[in-house]
Amino acid sequence: MESAARHPVLARSLRAVAPLLLAVAASGAGAQQDTDRFPAAAMGFLGQELPAMETAITERDRDYFENAMGRMLDFSNSWGFKSQDNPALTRYPMCTEAVSDFLVVGMCRIMTTSDTCEPGLAARFNANLQKCRELAARQQ
Repeated sequence: MESAARHPVLARSLRAVAPLLLAVAASGAGAQQDTDRFPAAAMGFLGQELPAMETAITERDRDYFENAMGRMLDFSNSWGFKSQDNPALTRYPMCTEAVSDFLVVGMCRIMTTSDTCEPGLAARFNANLQKCRELAARQQ
């Protein structure tokens, strides 16, 4: 079992390092996919991750978040997530932000006193998730 001191560091690290890791992962992106499908792909990704995250939160399974970070980086890499690598994704900030924020929001539900848990983060995530969901539904 991991030390208890590591978990606050994990939460801060997720928030601070996620944009950097996304940028590094995206810089190696190969052939990019059809960006018109990105909202549906983002919702597919989150549709798999969010129920698993809910289970992890209920079970207080912090290991889920480390593994999910890898999956998020793989997803972002496959889409050229960084706007300089795939500028067409800038049309979908609600989806890119939902994908990049979901892990932090989940960790904040476990560790409510962490400094990285901004008061408006969960509401912003929920609004972005809903907008992305609506956009994906319109495009199908």
